Amino acid sequence: MASLSYARYGKDNVRVYKVHRSPTNPSQQDVTEMTVCTLLEGDIAASWTHSDNRNIVATDTQKQTVYVMAKLHPVNPPELFASILGQHFLDQYDHISAAHVTITVHKWTRMQLDGQAHPHSFVRDGEEKRTVEAVARRGQGISIRSGITGLLVLKSTGSQFWGFHRDEYTRLPETWDRILSTEVEAGWRWRNFSDLEDVKKDVEAFDKAFKDVTKITLETFAKENSPSVQNTMYLMSEQILAAAPRVESVEYSLPNKHYFEIDMTWFNGLKNTGKDAEVYAPQSDPNGLIQCTVTRKGVASKL
Repeated sequence: MASLSYARYGKDNVRVYKVHRSPTNPSQQDVTEMTVCTLLEGDIAASWTHSDNRNIVATDTQKQTVYVMAKLHPVNPPELFASILGQHFLDQYDHISAAHVTITVHKWTRMQLDGQAHPHSFVRDGEEKRTVEAVARRGQGISIRSGITGLLVLKSTGSQFWGFHRDEYTRLPETWDRILSTEVEAGWRWRNFSDLEDVKKDVEAFDKAFKDVTKITLETFAKENSPSVQNTMYLMSEQILAAAPRVESVEYSLPNKHYFEIDMTWFNGLKNTGKDAEVYAPQSDPNGLIQCTVTRKGVASKL
């Protein structure tokens, strides 16, 4: 009659803030703020099918576990902390077969005052977020996807779009000079880690990859006289694969943030289109959305 084909549960939106004080100078501090989601799979179906909760690790227990693990272990890089959490759930509960841990890191940047880095004051100078999705599966190791979201970029020239298919439904004119703006969502998947110790061996690679992805994304966006968003995101992906040898694939999702010219000829013939355009109307929707996954050769494509 009926069969439970999917079951997963956990605690979402666990807000965590951790401060690290220098042992030699307590006023010298680093801070990390993050939001954590944990989801568990395993021998838990009876809770759905027979009202039997004996194998349910309460979501509050999962929340408290996040806090305790954050106290006992480093939370940076987030890939390591997500792996520690996932492995803990497998080690602690024999009936759990997979632990999914998602972490979003909220940005705090150290303040610069009088040309010096302040020891314990920070500013949120952007809304971009670092993300991690780690899955620890019993007997199958740990898979990790790192990412960045909410990175809003714009350039006022240096972008083109022409030569595209045209038919009776096409109204968009070709352009060799346009505003290009997008909110970057990028992800990169690592080759599977055999266990937590394997993650620890490559721990320095996670921060390096995040810095490399950010740098490559910004520099390619700014410097490339882009013939299309499609080509630009592919060039970014190629460079990331070259910079991070253990990364197997790179994903980009780039929505267009449109700025439309405003025809002002109705006002005394005022010119504000084409080469004379200076005032634009920012648009919210509808918008173009361009996505791709670029995979290292020899790795199966997931298109």
